[in-house]
Amino acid sequence: QSLRYQTWQTKTPDGSSQTAAATLVRVLCIQSLPFSPGNSQPNRTTKSKSMKLAGIKSVEGAHDESVWAATWVPATSSRPALLLTGSLDETVKLWKSDDLNLAGTNTGHCLGVVSVAAHPSGIIAASASLDSFVRVFDVNTNATIATLEAPPSEVWQMQFHPKGTKLAVAGGGSASIKVWDTSTWKLTSTLTIPRPEVPKPSDKNTSKKFVLSVAWSPDGRTIACGSMDGTISVFDVAREKFMHHLEGHSMPVRSLVYSPVDPRVLFSASDDAHIHMYDAEGKSLVSSMSGHASWVLSVDASPDGNAIATGSSDRTVRLWDLKMRAALQTMSNHTDQVWAVTFCPPGGTGVRGGRLASVCDDKSISLYDYS
Repeated sequence: QSLRYQTWQTKTPDGSSQTAAATLVRVLCIQSLPFSPGNSQPNRTTKSKSMKLAGIKSVEGAHDESVWAATWVPATSSRPALLLTGSLDETVKLWKSDDLNLAGTNTGHCLGVVSVAAHPSGIIAASASLDSFVRVFDVNTNATIATLEAPPSEVWQMQFHPKGTKLAVAGGGSASIKVWDTSTWKLTSTLTIPRPEVPKPSDKNTSKKFVLSVAWSPDGRTIACGSMDGTISVFDVAREKFMHHLEGHSMPVRSLVYSPVDPRVLFSASDDAHIHMYDAEGKSLVSSMSGHASWVLSVDASPDGNAIATGSSDRTVRLWDLKMRAALQTMSNHTDQVWAVTFCPPGGTGVRGGRLASVCDDKSISLYDYS
């Protein structure tokens, strides 16, 4: 397994070639990983009355290129929830939650889309691209509301504040989280990870950390980010103050999510093939779960707080029981690495049921029923 560094070429108005703003394609773009049919696993379920996934539909060729990002746009009074996906083909698409029929295609980026985020109102959403722009748009009309610009390699995963008042963006090479006010779309704060006073022997040229992932706590008081070196940094948002690191991973942390029912509990997914459960306030590792055969690229928590789902470069999606702290089910719908998994709540936090979606390098989207 190795990181692939790729240089994007674009054309300037005068026709000359120039290197695109983001020369690190995801810093992380995974080279096609060796995979033998013997590693493939059929859908299997450990007997459990508590929870399960049931496949509803898969859409092959959902995008023209790899699909790297997905989230759910909450329902409004006039329409149900929609699945929002972003792809290397530079587009963002909206899909109906019941049958994965295409509801709309949005354009506006000139390079691949690495992250998408939905405002809790369900009215607006945002997409981040390798072109170093974040485009904020109206979900129903696709009208651009704001365009946020950052230096090259400083726009990665992003998430809206639980109340929608801020948008946080993982700042990549800036070793920080950028926070924009959603009423003015002005950059209001930069939460910078402090440089360690005494570097660890394992650190390699780590004067700065490359920030890949970001997550708000459900109460909006704290925000966490995951870095290429495997560390997780936690900040007090109101005071704009770094609080502490959470350690335990040995490779990049690509995805983070807080429990929807406990603001102390944070889950992380890492290239070290482990999923960690932390007490983010107590600075302690509660549990380490393993089972994937390769990098864990995405993690999301179920709306009832009883399970998490993960997507991996081993081509599978797994459902984990948090009481057992073990995988209940493995879904093998995809034929390549699974970049994102995302739960859609059926009607509020703490409610059982809903939908889970997964997106993949094979250009497909899969939809599951969670019950």
